[in-house]
Amino acid sequence: MMSRTWLARAFLSRPERLLPTSALGIALLAYLALPLYSAGPPLAFDTFNALQFFARLAPLVLGLGLTMFAGEFDLSIVGTYALGGMLAVQYGGAHWVVGTAVALAAGAVIGAVQGTIVARFGISSMPVTLGTYIALLGLTKSISGGLSKTYDNIAVTLWVDRQIAVILSPRSLLALAAFAVVGLLLGCSRWGREVRAIGSDRRASRVSGVRADRLLIGLFATSGVLAAASGALLNFSLGAANPDPGIQPLILAAVGALLGGVSLAGGRGSVVGLLAGALTVSLLAQIVTAAGLPGYLAQLFYAALLVLIVAVEAPGLRRAWTRSSVRLHSRGSADLPGPADSRKVAS
Repeated sequence: MMSRTWLARAFLSRPERLLPTSALGIALLAYLALPLYSAGPPLAFDTFNALQFFARLAPLVLGLGLTMFAGEFDLSIVGTYALGGMLAVQYGGAHWVVGTAVALAAGAVIGAVQGTIVARFGISSMPVTLGTYIALLGLTKSISGGLSKTYDNIAVTLWVDRQIAVILSPRSLLALAAFAVVGLLLGCSRWGREVRAIGSDRRASRVSGVRADRLLIGLFATSGVLAAASGALLNFSLGAANPDPGIQPLILAAVGALLGGVSLAGGRGSVVGLLAGALTVSLLAQIVTAAGLPGYLAQLFYAALLVLIVAVEAPGLRRAWTRSSVRLHSRGSADLPGPADSRKVAS
């Protein structure tokens, strides 16, 4: 009884644990139940496709989630994603390394400039990154002339999507490696605590000696690099660069980050939670594809999911959540034997 109460209390009092764990568990159950509403059972190729979608989405979830840890929101990730992919195709025809390097450098510069503006001038990230998003889409279209650009290096296209251990690919492995590296950096250093500190109370964190400005610049630069890398790898895979990927990548990245337990107000979240959120959205996307749902139903589904997540973040529900946790704690304490009960048992 005590162990069950402790487990429930630990999860109810920590939404960053409960939400990603529950969401991923439900998505896995729905994925395994595919035979009930599709033509056949989930196959290894379905899992491969889900992880390919994960490879495209996960860097965006990770980059956006990192800025959300600090109480900011990087709307420009889709613009950086489009520009990075276009630069990779433009300059990586003969040598993919050159194209990738140009894309990553552009992402780092874009992110660092945005982070500097937000940190040094105290401007909200929303208008800054929205303006950057619009500007980057225009720049991408000007580079391509408003048309898709073909990538002719077939060897690279085949390599990034080749199957490894049936369900993996170099793209999905690189996405998992990004989570591992960022998770180690934040989990094994003071940076993780400081990032959450500036998300909870930036002024207090500065008073306590946290270099908030440098952290913000680093977070936005990392977000830019991750978005550019995602666009570059996707366009290498597709063999073409699209100058306008639309708004869906941003919506799905936001859903993934919120399902990963990140708070809209900042100061809460974990890299493991973001990984779970990205996997959840990837599994749901594969379920939609395997079940043959129309595109508009998929859009409505993701919109409803986003509304549900925002509702869960509502202050009133959070207070009810906290009260439930307190009641469980009190009930668990009441179940423990007191000194008098211990003497009776001993006698």
